[in-house]
Amino acid sequence: MQLNHVMVGTDDIDAAKTFYTKVLGVFGEVKAFDNVSAAGAKRAFFMMDGTTFALTQPINGEPASEGNGSTIGFKCNSPQQVKDFHDAAIAAGGKSIEDPPGKRETSMGAAHLCYFLDLDGHKICGIYRGE
Repeated sequence: MQLNHVMVGTDDIDAAKTFYTKVLGVFGEVKAFDNVSAAGAKRAFFMMDGTTFALTQPINGEPASEGNGSTIGFKCNSPQQVKDFHDAAIAAGGKSIEDPPGKRETSMGAAHLCYFLDLDGHKICGIYRGE
């Protein structure tokens, strides 16, 4: 299985776009493509390696909210990239949660992990399983 895209809601598309431009920059050059939905919601799409991460103002006009119990995981290329991903998020205004970035035993084996909340409260994970 391979995901095509993940989209999260935001009430401040400009702030969220700035945040994710900095955070996703850890993976290389990143550019957001702006779009407006048929309902008039502003959106930003980040396309990387065949997958798209998108931001949107909710199309139903209600305030954006984070998904309780949801986590969006970004695959990292090294333990250092996990730490850099976390540090870029914190420097851009995110909030570090759970344990500090590092190696942990999980139900699926050892992994290097980090967790943070973005500006809208979405739980984001950086993960590397290589060693």
